[in-house]
Amino acid sequence: MTSSASPPPVPSGAHGDHGLLRPLRARGRDEAHRTASPLELFFDLCFVVAVAQAGIQLVHSVAEGHAGEGIVDYAMVFFALWWAWMNFTWFASAYDNDDVLYRVVTLVQIAGVLVLAAGVERAFEEREYLVVWLGYVIMRLALVAQWLRVARSSEGPERTTALRYAGGVALCQVGWLGLLFLPEAARPWCFLVMALLEMCVPLFAERGYTTAWHPRHIAERYGLFTIIVLGETIAAATVGVKSGIDEYDALGELLPLATGGLLIIFAAWWSYFVVPIHGHLRSSRQAFLWGYGHYLVFASAAAIGAGLEVAVEQQVGKAHISTLSASAAVTLPTALYLLILWALHSRHFKIGIAQQLVLPTTALLVICCTFLGDWAVFAAGIVCALSVAAGETLATRRSTRPGSAATVTG
Repeated sequence: MTSSASPPPVPSGAHGDHGLLRPLRARGRDEAHRTASPLELFFDLCFVVAVAQAGIQLVHSVAEGHAGEGIVDYAMVFFALWWAWMNFTWFASAYDNDDVLYRVVTLVQIAGVLVLAAGVERAFEEREYLVVWLGYVIMRLALVAQWLRVARSSEGPERTTALRYAGGVALCQVGWLGLLFLPEAARPWCFLVMALLEMCVPLFAERGYTTAWHPRHIAERYGLFTIIVLGETIAAATVGVKSGIDEYDALGELLPLATGGLLIIFAAWWSYFVVPIHGHLRSSRQAFLWGYGHYLVFASAAAIGAGLEVAVEQQVGKAHISTLSASAAVTLPTALYLLILWALHSRHFKIGIAQQLVLPTTALLVICCTFLGDWAVFAAGIVCALSVAAGETLATRRSTRPGSAATVTG
Protein backbone atom coordinates (compact mmCIF):
# COMPACT_ATOMS: atom_id res chain seq x y z
CA MET A 1 0.00 0.00 0.00
CA THR A 2 2.92 2.34 0.39
CA SER A 3 5.45 1.45 -2.26
CA SER A 4 5.74 2.72 -5.80
CA ALA A 5 6.39 -0.77 -7.13
CA SER A 6 3.31 -2.75 -8.11
CA PRO A 7 2.71 -6.42 -8.83
CA PRO A 8 1.86 -7.44 -12.37
CA PRO A 9 -1.87 -7.66 -13.07
CA VAL A 10 -3.35 -11.00 -12.14
CA PRO A 11 -6.50 -12.10 -13.98
CA SER A 12 -9.48 -12.32 -11.71
CA GLY A 13 -10.26 -15.79 -10.44
CA ALA A 14 -13.46 -17.65 -9.79
CA HIS A 15 -14.37 -15.66 -6.73
CA GLY A 16 -17.78 -17.25 -6.49
CA ASP A 17 -16.34 -20.79 -6.33
CA HIS A 18 -16.37 -21.37 -2.55
CA GLY A 19 -13.84 -24.11 -1.83
CA LEU A 20 -12.84 -25.35 1.58
CA LEU A 21 -9.20 -24.33 1.14
CA ARG A 22 -7.70 -22.61 -1.90
CA PRO A 23 -4.38 -20.76 -2.31
CA LEU A 24 -4.61 -17.20 -1.02
CA ARG A 25 -3.23 -15.41 -4.06
CA ALA A 26 -3.45 -11.79 -5.12
CA ARG A 27 -6.48 -10.67 -7.05
CA GLY A 28 -6.00 -8.45 -10.06
CA ARG A 29 -6.47 -4.70 -10.22
CA ASP A 30 -7.96 -5.27 -13.65
CA GLU A 31 -11.08 -6.97 -12.28
CA ALA A 32 -14.22 -5.41 -13.70
CA HIS A 33 -17.30 -4.82 -11.56
CA ARG A 34 -15.39 -5.44 -8.31
CA THR A 35 -17.76 -4.68 -5.44
CA ALA A 36 -17.96 -5.19 -1.70
CA SER A 37 -18.92 -8.71 -0.69
CA PRO A 38 -21.73 -9.64 1.74
CA LEU A 39 -19.05 -10.73 4.23
CA GLU A 40 -17.43 -7.28 4.05
CA LEU A 41 -20.78 -5.58 4.63
CA PHE A 42 -21.44 -7.83 7.62
CA PHE A 43 -17.96 -7.01 8.90
CA ASP A 44 -18.72 -3.27 8.71
CA LEU A 45 -22.04 -3.58 10.52
CA CYS A 46 -20.45 -5.46 13.41
CA PHE A 47 -17.72 -2.85 13.68
CA VAL A 48 -20.29 -0.11 13.98
CA VAL A 49 -21.64 -1.83 17.10
CA ALA A 50 -18.31 -1.03 18.75
CA VAL A 51 -18.29 2.49 17.27
CA ALA A 52 -21.71 3.05 18.84
CA GLN A 53 -20.41 1.92 22.23
CA ALA A 54 -17.51 4.36 22.00
CA GLY A 55 -19.95 7.13 21.06
CA ILE A 56 -22.21 6.39 24.03
CA GLN A 57 -19.30 6.60 26.44
CA LEU A 58 -18.09 9.83 24.83
CA VAL A 59 -21.55 11.30 25.42
CA HIS A 60 -21.43 10.36 29.09
CA SER A 61 -17.94 11.79 29.55
CA VAL A 62 -18.71 15.12 27.89
CA ALA A 63 -22.12 15.47 29.55
CA GLU A 64 -20.53 14.97 32.97
CA GLY A 65 -17.92 17.63 32.33
CA HIS A 66 -15.00 15.27 31.63
CA ALA A 67 -14.54 16.14 27.97
CA GLY A 68 -10.74 15.95 27.99
CA GLU A 69 -10.58 12.45 29.44
CA GLY A 70 -13.46 11.32 27.27
CA ILE A 71 -11.83 12.56 24.06
CA VAL A 72 -8.55 10.79 24.89
CA ASP A 73 -10.34 7.51 25.64
CA TYR A 74 -12.46 7.89 22.52
CA ALA A 75 -9.38 8.48 20.36
CA MET A 76 -7.70 5.38 21.74
CA VAL A 77 -10.68 3.05 21.36
CA PHE A 78 -11.58 4.43 17.94
CA PHE A 79 -8.01 3.90 16.72
CA ALA A 80 -8.20 0.22 17.63
CA LEU A 81 -11.45 -0.12 15.69
CA TRP A 82 -10.37 1.93 12.70
CA TRP A 83 -6.96 0.33 12.34
CA ALA A 84 -8.29 -3.23 12.52
CA TRP A 85 -11.03 -2.33 10.02
CA MET A 86 -8.60 -0.62 7.68
CA ASN A 87 -6.06 -3.46 7.70
CA PHE A 88 -8.80 -5.99 6.94
CA THR A 89 -10.19 -3.80 4.16
CA TRP A 90 -6.90 -3.40 2.29
CA PHE A 91 -6.02 -7.07 2.81
CA ALA A 92 -9.41 -8.19 1.48
CA SER A 93 -9.11 -5.89 -1.51
CA ALA A 94 -5.89 -7.63 -2.50
CA TYR A 95 -6.39 -11.23 -1.35
CA ASP A 96 -10.03 -12.11 -0.69
CA ASN A 97 -10.44 -15.58 -2.23
CA ASP A 98 -13.70 -16.23 -0.35
CA ASP A 99 -12.91 -19.82 0.53
CA VAL A 100 -14.23 -21.41 3.73
CA LEU A 101 -11.07 -20.78 5.76
CA TYR A 102 -10.97 -17.12 4.71
CA ARG A 103 -14.57 -16.71 5.82
CA VAL A 104 -13.97 -18.43 9.15
CA VAL A 105 -10.93 -16.28 9.96
CA THR A 106 -12.90 -13.15 9.05
CA LEU A 107 -15.69 -14.23 11.41
CA VAL A 108 -13.05 -14.61 14.12
CA GLN A 109 -12.08 -10.97 13.49
CA ILE A 110 -15.74 -10.01 13.87
CA ALA A 111 -15.85 -11.88 17.18
CA GLY A 112 -12.82 -9.88 18.24
CA VAL A 113 -14.50 -6.54 17.62
CA LEU A 114 -17.54 -7.65 19.61
CA VAL A 115 -15.26 -8.57 22.51
CA LEU A 116 -13.65 -5.15 22.21
CA ALA A 117 -17.08 -3.50 22.22
CA ALA A 118 -17.91 -5.31 25.45
CA GLY A 119 -14.92 -3.68 27.13
CA VAL A 120 -15.48 -0.10 25.98
CA GLU A 121 -17.55 0.97 28.98
CA ARG A 122 -15.00 -0.33 31.46
CA ALA A 123 -12.19 1.34 29.52
CA PHE A 124 -13.93 4.73 29.80
CA GLU A 125 -15.18 4.48 33.37
CA GLU A 126 -12.45 2.46 35.13
CA ARG A 127 -9.46 2.82 32.78
CA GLU A 128 -9.44 -0.96 32.57
CA TYR A 129 -8.28 -2.08 29.11
CA LEU A 130 -8.05 -5.85 29.50
CA VAL A 131 -11.20 -6.69 27.52
CA VAL A 132 -10.44 -4.05 24.87
CA TRP A 133 -6.90 -5.42 24.55
CA LEU A 134 -8.17 -8.99 24.29
CA GLY A 135 -10.64 -8.09 21.53
CA TYR A 136 -7.94 -6.22 19.63
CA VAL A 137 -5.51 -9.12 19.93
CA ILE A 138 -8.12 -11.54 18.58
CA MET A 139 -8.64 -9.35 15.52
CA ARG A 140 -4.94 -8.83 14.92
CA LEU A 141 -3.85 -12.44 15.34
CA ALA A 142 -6.54 -13.48 12.89
CA LEU A 143 -5.01 -11.03 10.41
CA VAL A 144 -1.56 -12.52 11.08
CA ALA A 145 -2.98 -15.93 10.14
CA GLN A 146 -4.25 -14.49 6.85
CA TRP A 147 -0.85 -13.02 6.01
CA LEU A 148 0.83 -16.34 6.77
CA ARG A 149 -1.56 -17.97 4.32
CA VAL A 150 -0.47 -15.44 1.70
CA ALA A 151 3.18 -16.19 2.43
CA ARG A 152 2.52 -19.90 1.96
CA SER A 153 0.83 -19.28 -1.40
CA SER A 154 3.39 -16.83 -2.81
CA GLU A 155 7.10 -16.42 -3.44
CA GLY A 156 9.73 -13.74 -3.99
CA PRO A 157 9.00 -10.14 -2.97
CA GLU A 158 5.31 -10.88 -2.37
CA ARG A 159 6.16 -13.58 0.16
CA THR A 160 8.62 -11.25 1.88
CA THR A 161 5.93 -8.58 2.17
CA ALA A 162 3.46 -11.07 3.64
CA LEU A 163 5.97 -12.24 6.23
CA ARG A 164 6.82 -8.65 7.13
CA TYR A 165 3.16 -7.92 7.69
CA ALA A 166 2.68 -11.02 9.82
CA GLY A 167 5.75 -10.34 11.93
CA GLY A 168 5.10 -6.61 12.31
CA VAL A 169 1.48 -7.05 13.37
CA ALA A 170 2.37 -9.81 15.83
CA LEU A 171 5.20 -7.84 17.44
CA CYS A 172 2.99 -4.79 17.92
CA GLN A 173 0.60 -6.82 20.06
CA VAL A 174 3.38 -7.23 22.62
CA GLY A 175 3.75 -3.48 22.88
CA TRP A 176 0.04 -3.00 23.53
CA LEU A 177 0.52 -4.86 26.81
CA GLY A 178 1.67 -1.50 28.14
CA LEU A 179 -1.98 -0.46 28.39
CA LEU A 180 -2.43 -3.21 30.99
CA PHE A 181 0.68 -2.81 33.11
CA LEU A 182 1.90 0.78 32.83
CA PRO A 183 0.73 3.47 35.30
CA GLU A 184 -2.44 5.23 34.20
CA ALA A 185 -0.62 8.50 33.47
CA ALA A 186 1.73 6.72 31.05
CA ARG A 187 -0.94 4.90 29.07
CA PRO A 188 -1.78 7.73 26.64
CA TRP A 189 1.91 7.93 25.76
CA CYS A 190 2.03 4.17 25.29
CA PHE A 191 -0.96 4.46 22.99
CA LEU A 192 0.71 7.22 20.95
CA VAL A 193 3.93 5.26 20.50
CA MET A 194 2.16 2.02 19.63
CA ALA A 195 -0.23 3.71 17.22
CA LEU A 196 2.72 5.19 15.33
CA LEU A 197 4.46 1.81 15.26
CA GLU A 198 1.30 0.11 13.97
CA MET A 199 1.04 2.65 11.16
CA CYS A 200 4.68 2.05 10.26
CA VAL A 201 4.10 -1.66 9.61
CA PRO A 202 2.68 -1.12 6.08
CA LEU A 203 5.54 1.28 5.31
CA PHE A 204 8.03 -1.40 6.30
CA ALA A 205 6.20 -4.36 4.81
CA GLU A 206 5.59 -2.94 1.36
CA ARG A 207 9.06 -1.65 0.57
CA GLY A 208 9.75 -2.92 -2.92
CA TYR A 209 6.38 -4.57 -3.39
CA THR A 210 2.85 -3.16 -3.34
CA THR A 211 -0.10 -5.41 -2.63
CA ALA A 212 -2.67 -5.58 -5.41
CA TRP A 213 -5.48 -3.55 -3.83
CA HIS A 214 -8.28 -2.49 -6.16
CA PRO A 215 -8.82 1.33 -6.27
CA ARG A 216 -12.53 1.22 -7.05
CA HIS A 217 -13.15 -1.48 -4.45
CA ILE A 218 -11.20 0.45 -1.78
CA ALA A 219 -13.10 3.65 -2.53
CA GLU A 220 -16.40 1.79 -2.28
CA ARG A 221 -15.42 0.16 1.02
CA TYR A 222 -14.49 3.48 2.61
CA GLY A 223 -17.64 5.08 1.26
CA LEU A 224 -19.83 2.31 2.66
CA PHE A 225 -18.25 2.60 6.09
CA THR A 226 -18.78 6.37 5.98
CA ILE A 227 -22.47 5.78 5.24
CA ILE A 228 -22.76 3.32 8.12
CA VAL A 229 -21.06 5.71 10.55
CA LEU A 230 -23.30 8.59 9.44
CA GLY A 231 -26.30 6.29 9.79
CA GLU A 232 -25.24 5.46 13.34
CA THR A 233 -24.92 9.19 13.96
CA ILE A 234 -28.51 9.74 12.84
CA ALA A 235 -29.70 6.82 14.97
CA ALA A 236 -27.92 8.12 18.08
CA ALA A 237 -29.27 11.64 17.60
CA THR A 238 -32.79 10.32 16.97
CA VAL A 239 -32.74 8.30 20.18
CA GLY A 240 -31.55 11.36 22.08
CA VAL A 241 -34.27 13.60 20.68
CA LYS A 242 -36.96 10.97 21.26
CA SER A 243 -35.84 10.56 24.87
CA GLY A 244 -35.97 14.33 25.40
CA ILE A 245 -39.49 14.55 23.98
CA ASP A 246 -40.80 11.53 25.88
CA GLU A 247 -39.27 12.40 29.25
CA TYR A 248 -39.36 16.19 29.22
CA ASP A 249 -41.98 17.11 26.59
CA ALA A 250 -39.37 19.41 25.05
CA LEU A 251 -40.40 19.27 21.39
CA GLY A 252 -40.26 23.04 20.96
CA GLU A 253 -36.77 23.31 22.43
CA LEU A 254 -35.40 20.30 20.56
CA LEU A 255 -36.90 20.95 17.11
CA PRO A 256 -34.26 23.54 16.03
CA LEU A 257 -31.50 21.30 17.34
CA ALA A 258 -32.84 18.24 15.52
CA THR A 259 -33.29 20.21 12.31
CA GLY A 260 -29.77 21.59 12.46
CA GLY A 261 -28.29 18.18 13.24
CA LEU A 262 -30.09 16.58 10.32
CA LEU A 263 -28.86 19.29 7.95
CA ILE A 264 -25.29 18.76 9.17
CA ILE A 265 -25.46 15.02 8.54
CA PHE A 266 -27.09 15.46 5.13
CA ALA A 267 -24.36 17.92 4.14
CA ALA A 268 -21.69 15.53 5.46
CA TRP A 269 -23.04 12.79 3.19
CA TRP A 270 -23.38 15.11 0.20
CA SER A 271 -19.86 16.47 0.52
CA TYR A 272 -18.29 13.03 0.77
CA PHE A 273 -20.00 11.49 -2.23
CA VAL A 274 -20.02 14.46 -4.57
CA VAL A 275 -17.35 12.84 -6.79
CA PRO A 276 -16.02 9.28 -7.18
CA ILE A 277 -12.63 9.23 -5.46
CA HIS A 278 -11.15 6.06 -6.92
CA GLY A 279 -9.61 7.98 -9.82
CA HIS A 280 -7.42 9.84 -7.33
CA LEU A 281 -5.95 6.63 -5.90
CA ARG A 282 -3.43 6.20 -8.67
CA SER A 283 -0.29 5.76 -6.59
CA SER A 284 0.59 4.12 -3.31
CA ARG A 285 1.57 7.46 -1.77
CA GLN A 286 -1.84 8.96 -2.56
CA ALA A 287 -3.61 5.87 -1.26
CA PHE A 288 -1.48 5.89 1.90
CA LEU A 289 -2.35 9.49 2.81
CA TRP A 290 -6.00 9.06 1.86
CA GLY A 291 -6.46 5.84 3.80
CA TYR A 292 -4.75 7.04 6.96
CA GLY A 293 -6.54 10.38 6.85
CA HIS A 294 -9.87 8.60 7.19
CA TYR A 295 -9.19 8.03 10.86
CA LEU A 296 -10.22 11.65 11.36
CA VAL A 297 -13.10 11.38 8.87
CA PHE A 298 -14.66 8.39 10.60
CA ALA A 299 -13.91 9.58 14.14
CA SER A 300 -15.31 13.07 13.57
CA ALA A 301 -18.39 11.73 11.78
CA ALA A 302 -19.17 9.44 14.71
CA ALA A 303 -18.42 12.25 17.17
CA ILE A 304 -21.05 14.47 15.53
CA GLY A 305 -23.71 12.01 16.67
CA ALA A 306 -22.28 11.95 20.18
CA GLY A 307 -22.24 15.75 20.18
CA LEU A 308 -25.88 15.92 19.15
CA GLU A 309 -26.80 13.64 22.04
CA VAL A 310 -24.85 15.88 24.41
CA ALA A 311 -26.63 18.95 23.03
CA VAL A 312 -30.01 17.28 23.61
CA GLU A 313 -29.12 16.37 27.18
CA GLN A 314 -27.92 19.89 27.88
CA GLN A 315 -31.08 21.35 26.41
CA VAL A 316 -33.30 19.33 28.73
CA GLY A 317 -31.08 19.86 31.77
CA LYS A 318 -29.52 16.38 32.04
CA ALA A 319 -25.96 17.41 31.11
CA HIS A 320 -23.81 19.25 33.65
CA ILE A 321 -22.13 21.53 31.12
CA SER A 322 -22.71 24.98 29.63
CA THR A 323 -24.56 25.71 26.41
CA LEU A 324 -21.25 26.76 24.86
CA SER A 325 -19.65 23.40 25.65
CA ALA A 326 -22.68 21.49 24.36
CA SER A 327 -22.65 23.49 21.12
CA ALA A 328 -18.92 22.89 20.69
CA ALA A 329 -19.53 19.14 21.01
CA VAL A 330 -21.37 19.39 17.68
CA THR A 331 -19.65 22.22 15.83
CA LEU A 332 -16.03 21.21 16.44
CA PRO A 333 -16.28 17.65 15.05
CA THR A 334 -18.36 19.02 12.17
CA ALA A 335 -15.67 21.56 11.31
CA LEU A 336 -12.97 18.89 11.58
CA TYR A 337 -14.93 16.57 9.27
CA LEU A 338 -15.29 19.30 6.64
CA LEU A 339 -11.63 20.32 6.76
CA ILE A 340 -10.32 16.75 6.51
CA LEU A 341 -12.78 15.97 3.74
CA TRP A 342 -11.53 18.97 1.79
CA ALA A 343 -7.92 17.88 2.30
CA LEU A 344 -8.56 14.26 1.28
CA HIS A 345 -11.20 14.63 -1.43
CA SER A 346 -12.44 17.92 -2.70
CA ARG A 347 -9.26 19.93 -3.21
CA HIS A 348 -8.11 17.45 -5.85
CA PHE A 349 -11.14 18.14 -8.05
CA LYS A 350 -12.08 21.77 -7.42
CA ILE A 351 -11.04 24.43 -9.90
CA GLY A 352 -10.54 28.05 -8.93
CA ILE A 353 -10.15 29.78 -5.60
CA ALA A 354 -13.90 30.15 -5.06
CA GLN A 355 -14.54 26.42 -5.21
CA GLN A 356 -11.47 25.66 -3.11
CA LEU A 357 -12.66 27.98 -0.34
CA VAL A 358 -16.16 26.52 0.06
CA LEU A 359 -15.42 23.79 2.61
CA PRO A 360 -12.69 25.62 4.60
CA THR A 361 -14.93 28.69 4.86
CA THR A 362 -17.85 26.51 5.91
CA ALA A 363 -15.73 24.94 8.65
CA LEU A 364 -14.77 28.39 9.96
CA LEU A 365 -18.38 29.58 9.96
CA VAL A 366 -19.52 26.40 11.73
CA ILE A 367 -17.01 27.11 14.50
CA CYS A 368 -18.34 30.66 14.76
CA CYS A 369 -21.84 29.24 15.20
CA THR A 370 -20.65 27.74 18.50
CA PHE A 371 -21.23 31.10 20.20
CA LEU A 372 -24.90 31.45 19.19
CA GLY A 373 -26.31 29.83 22.32
CA ASP A 374 -29.33 27.57 21.92
CA TRP A 375 -29.41 28.26 18.17
CA ALA A 376 -25.82 27.16 17.55
CA VAL A 377 -26.59 23.72 16.07
CA PHE A 378 -29.46 25.04 13.95
CA ALA A 379 -27.24 27.81 12.58
CA ALA A 380 -24.45 25.31 11.87
CA GLY A 381 -26.92 23.15 9.93
CA ILE A 382 -28.02 26.13 7.85
CA VAL A 383 -24.39 26.99 7.12
CA CYS A 384 -23.69 23.43 5.98
CA ALA A 385 -26.76 23.39 3.76
CA LEU A 386 -25.76 26.73 2.21
CA SER A 387 -22.29 25.29 1.65
CA VAL A 388 -23.73 22.49 -0.47
CA ALA A 389 -25.85 25.00 -2.40
CA ALA A 390 -22.84 27.24 -2.99
CA GLY A 391 -20.73 24.34 -4.21
CA GLU A 392 -23.43 23.21 -6.60
CA THR A 393 -23.92 26.74 -7.93
CA LEU A 394 -20.21 27.33 -8.55
CA ALA A 395 -19.81 23.97 -10.28
CA THR A 396 -22.86 24.55 -12.47
CA ARG A 397 -21.66 27.99 -13.53
CA ARG A 398 -18.23 26.66 -14.47
CA SER A 399 -19.63 23.68 -16.36
CA THR A 400 -21.91 25.92 -18.45
CA ARG A 401 -19.05 28.14 -19.61
CA PRO A 402 -17.84 27.41 -23.14
CA GLY A 403 -14.91 25.02 -23.06
CA SER A 404 -15.30 24.24 -19.37
CA ALA A 405 -15.35 20.75 -17.90
CA ALA A 406 -17.67 19.76 -15.08
CA THR A 407 -15.97 19.97 -11.70
CA VAL A 408 -16.67 18.91 -8.20
CA THR A 409 -19.52 20.38 -6.19
CA GLY A 410 -19.96 20.68 -2.49
